[in-house]
Amino acid sequence: MALTATIVVGNPKPRSRTRAVAEALLERLLTPGSYDLEVIDLADHVDEVFRWPSVTMDTLNTRVAESDLAIFASPTYKASYTGLLKTFLDRYPTNGLAGVISIPVHTGGDLTHALAPTANLAPLLMELGAVVPGRGFYVVTGELDRLDELVDAAAAEYTANLARMATLSISMTARSR
Repeated sequence: MALTATIVVGNPKPRSRTRAVAEALLERLLTPGSYDLEVIDLADHVDEVFRWPSVTMDTLNTRVAESDLAIFASPTYKASYTGLLKTFLDRYPTNGLAGVISIPVHTGGDLTHALAPTANLAPLLMELGAVVPGRGFYVVTGELDRLDELVDAAAAEYTANLARMATLSISMTARSR
């Protein structure tokens, strides 16, 4: 059975560099052909994301909540994520992302706000019940020529953290039998 993966991009500019960073990370994390991917570029849904109720947004929110892995990507705005991404996440109830492995990703102009995905976006994802397997991934847009190297390092860290979690889970499951 294929894994389900979703990338949610909160950049108001469609098909952004932020999206490219998130896609590169996902490609390093999962084996090609082992997953079904949907990219939700919120710039394509601006007229729906602020509408309640919205069948379109409910469908997209459900897709993310049913994912095995979700990457939430945003450019850094005022040391945090965009209002567009916040509005999308506000549509979830408490524990609306329960158990979804979620990785916060930010892009920014310099390292001034490198802690933004860890300090701001990760806590929101955890409040929604998501499992965040490490610190957020931050990429300085001026270093996109090094994207492969940066993504490889981040993917290695997330993979190691998830492997340790899986080992612990197996041990806990065996103990409860």
